[in-house]
Amino acid sequence: MSLPDRPGRIPVPPAGLAGRARPRLIERYRAFLPITDATPALTLGEGFTPLVRLNRIGQRLGLDNLFAKVEGQNPTGSFKDRGMVVAVSKAIEAGAEGLICASTGNTSASAAAYGAAAGVEVVVVLPRGQIAAGKLLQAQIAGARVVAIEGNFDQALRIVREMADSKDHPVTLVNSVNPFRLDGQKTGAFEVCDDLGSAPDILAIPVGNAGNISAYWAGFCDYRTAGRTTNVPRMFGFQAAGAAPIVLGHQVDAPETIATAIRIGDPASWTKATSARDDSGGLIESVTDDQILAAWRELSTAEGIFCEPSSAAGLAGIARLAGEGRLDRSATIVCVLTGSGLKDPITAEANVSGMIEAGPSAGEVSAALRW
Repeated sequence: MSLPDRPGRIPVPPAGLAGRARPRLIERYRAFLPITDATPALTLGEGFTPLVRLNRIGQRLGLDNLFAKVEGQNPTGSFKDRGMVVAVSKAIEAGAEGLICASTGNTSASAAAYGAAAGVEVVVVLPRGQIAAGKLLQAQIAGARVVAIEGNFDQALRIVREMADSKDHPVTLVNSVNPFRLDGQKTGAFEVCDDLGSAPDILAIPVGNAGNISAYWAGFCDYRTAGRTTNVPRMFGFQAAGAAPIVLGHQVDAPETIATAIRIGDPASWTKATSARDDSGGLIESVTDDQILAAWRELSTAEGIFCEPSSAAGLAGIARLAGEGRLDRSATIVCVLTGSGLKDPITAEANVSGMIEAGPSAGEVSAALRW
């Protein structure tokens, strides 16, 4: 097998296997993306994540067609990779030598990985003590220069936007305010339509910085315009109750929630998100931390899907709406699970029971299990 001829390029398989190789995400949806022949062929194998029917949870909630889009199976464990591969590819195409981002965790992990693959410097600015351990380690192990500030995500974002605009040290901003990020994230909507054969009736999604709900809506609209689907879904966004500026109608200066990925008080894509909500006939509401954790646990215990707590906000919202009688039983509903449970091992550890201790024999193990 030949070696990559450009940073981040996958090795070319032998001729006999070439016809069976999985296409790159960017190539699969090239017609919908700002890709040119000059765009580097950067990839870590992003996209193509599974759409899983939630049989047991759906039965409990009285929903016949409930699905989860499991984005934690992207290379760095979150949906961010879809947008990052496009944003970094376009940055390299434009001659960028460095990347910068603010982060609640997942963006930093993704930027660091794709920056490493492209061979460029990555700087991450994040709020001290507010980032899940798994995400922080991902950024650090990939070689990013991580700066922790005394402040929140919104302050970190203002800092990196100012630094990206400065001529002192040219860097490309790769937060979701970068339009190429949202272009890439549209591909999640394309995959949902391809897997179902059409768009769902409802797309439920966590809302933090509000880029993803905006991107999914744009993707569904693009697919309808291209004749790939005849319908578009109602967009149902859910914020954590302690970090719900869109729901409240005003900025939250000190957002607080167990769902660290959506602990944002002033979303950068606020207007885009409310447009997606209104244009689709959808809603943006809030769910409590208890509701988020209940949905998060049930995904593991009932369906075998381990996501990070923030990812479960969409399902938590659907569960609440179902309990209030606000959903059609036959509706096709897709909940986007945005990141892997391995992103936040500390929260997981705090929410499981201890191990059962036993001696080194079958009899002792059976006794410990009370068999």
